[in-house]
Amino acid sequence: MEREREKERIRIGKELLEAKRIEEDNERKRILALRKAEKEEEKRAREKIKQRLEEDKAERRRKLGLPAEDPNKVKTPPPAAVETKISLPVRPATKAEQMRNCLRSLKQSHKEDDAKVKRAFQTLLTYVGNVAKNPDEEKFRKIRLSNPSFQERVGSLNGGVQFLELCGFVKDESAAFLFLPRDKVDMPILNSAGAELNSAIVNPFFGVL
Repeated sequence: MEREREKERIRIGKELLEAKRIEEDNERKRILALRKAEKEEEKRAREKIKQRLEEDKAERRRKLGLPAEDPNKVKTPPPAAVETKISLPVRPATKAEQMRNCLRSLKQSHKEDDAKVKRAFQTLLTYVGNVAKNPDEEKFRKIRLSNPSFQERVGSLNGGVQFLELCGFVKDESAAFLFLPRDKVDMPILNSAGAELNSAIVNPFFGVL
């Protein structure tokens, strides 16, 4: 009997180790994907800035009455290698990509007010962090929609409530609160939300395009 219990403990231990390994592997993949997305975002932003500088330069030459630059003097880049395009099935956007698009939309909708955008991101990060640290505390899983502070910082901004809904929050029957049921708390999703928010806060090129 004792031997059977020992075998069961060993089996459970192996399953836990395997589950932990899989979780760590998924976390590494998620971080790599996030870094790749940040680099692509920065690359697109730099290309856009470069294009704007070229347009400003041409406009200044026009105002000064100078002729446009001789296109013959502009170095022609070598022809790009022709790539064979392989048709791949379109995959649905992941939850992290939906969150990123939501934050990008929020920033672009309020791009004239960086302080408001940053405050919204930081407030969302606080909400997500509080639930992740204290999943059993209902006060962190319940947000009054009519709360003036919430409305000013998040609720009135395009994409603010939508981001919380992507984290698992739902409106209750009275539509007066956003509520995240305890059994719906998903730590990997909350961790992804925190990573996306942190990236949006620290990356100066986030949402530029």
